[in-house]
Order: sequence, then C-alpha cells, then structure tokens
Amino acid sequence: MAVQSPSEPSRTASPLFLREPEIRRGIELMLLGYNHLTHALDTILADASLGRAHHRALYFIARRPDLTVGELLGLLAITKQSLGRVLTDLGERGLVETRPGTRDRRQKLLRLTEAGKMLEARLFEALRERLSAAYSQAGQGAVGGFWAVLEGLVPETERDRAAALHRSD
Repeated sequence: MAVQSPSEPSRTASPLFLREPEIRRGIELMLLGYNHLTHALDTILADASLGRAHHRALYFIARRPDLTVGELLGLLAITKQSLGRVLTDLGERGLVETRPGTRDRRQKLLRLTEAGKMLEARLFEALRERLSAAYSQAGQGAVGGFWAVLEGLVPETERDRAAALHRSD
C-alpha cells in the first residue's frame, strides 16, 4: 500500500466534504463564478449578435483548426440541429469557414477566418484576465485541485476529448 506524502493532495474527498451543505456551496460558487466569468463575454457577444453557444464553438474551433463537425458535436454535446444553427450564423458573419476533409470529402473541416480569430482572441482575453486573477489569488495548489474537480465532472467516456485539447498546447 502506497503512503501518501503530507505535501501530496488526497485523490479522494473526506466524507465531511460530501455532505449536502458542502455540495450546495460548491454548486453556488460554481454557478456564481461562471456568471461573473462570462459576464464580460456577454457584452462582446451581444455586439456581434452572438450568444454563448457561438462562443463555445469559436473556442473549440480555435483550439483545433480543421476540427470536424462530428468532433465539435462531441465536444459541445448538443444536437446537430443546434450546432447547424450556430455554424450557419458563424459562417454568415464570416467568422468560420468549412472545407471538405482531405481523406473523406463528405467531412466538413472547420476553421476560423481572420475575423473569427480576432473575435475569439478578444473573448479569450476577457476570460484570461479573470481566470489569471482568480488563479493568482487561489495559488498553484488550489488550481490543480480545481482542475481535478472539473475533470471529475467530465464523464469518463469524454475525458480523452479533453486530454486531446490539452495535448495540442
């Protein structure tokens, strides 16, 4: 049996942290934090007549140029119909372009246009400022714990997708 060093964080939570008040506090902080984190995005998106679904698509397409529509569907976990509306809007605004796949011409590969890259960069900067400040305040150990909690929210079957995004850095 491996002994955990005092400086190494536990990979399992104490039963005290699994009680309803602690779970509710985590939910409250997550929802409030998300609202404040994305508030700055809403103004930028509204100016472009776009919504948060558009932002999520722009973000993942920026992370993985030539992402297929199928891969984006998996990352966003939305219906084809919803994604179709989002991609149509982004295409009509000149933010995303599609081209046929290199191996399978039926595949649609997604890529940001220069205008799309500029908008995504503005959106990213708004998030980066807020997350950087929160990370600095919390400290490096807390950031690792935060990532572990968020990763725990991703279903086991979807974690490879998240890991693939990280490997593209």
